[in-house]
Amino acid sequence: QVQLVESGGGLVQPGESLRLSCVASGLHFAVFRTYVASWYRQAPGKERELVALSSTLGSKLHYADSVKDRFTISRDNAQRTVFLQMNSLKPEDTAVYFCNVKALHGQPNYWGQGTQVTVSS
Repeated sequence: QVQLVESGGGLVQPGESLRLSCVASGLHFAVFRTYVASWYRQAPGKERELVALSSTLGSKLHYADSVKDRFTISRDNAQRTVFLQMNSLKPEDTAVYFCNVKALHGQPNYWGQGTQVTVSS
């Protein structure tokens, strides 16, 4: 059974940094490296939105305009782990952050349980 476990969330002040991690268990690394890996977030009362995406092997990266130049997605395929480095955090970055990995054609599609990020002074 495949499970995604996120960690690294917390409460920080504006301008500080956090690094989120997402480990995929139950997936062979040779399969994981062929999957698209993404981070989404959902703030209270808002829809879930794509924050950052890493193509298979990490060759192509995509970021939401709101996080460009502040967030960086990366992956360690051998460790079946996806990271999200978040710098210069703002109060509007406050949300539950979810990890997602999926095959190129969309299925299978796996989600983590989410980790809370709160940016507040």
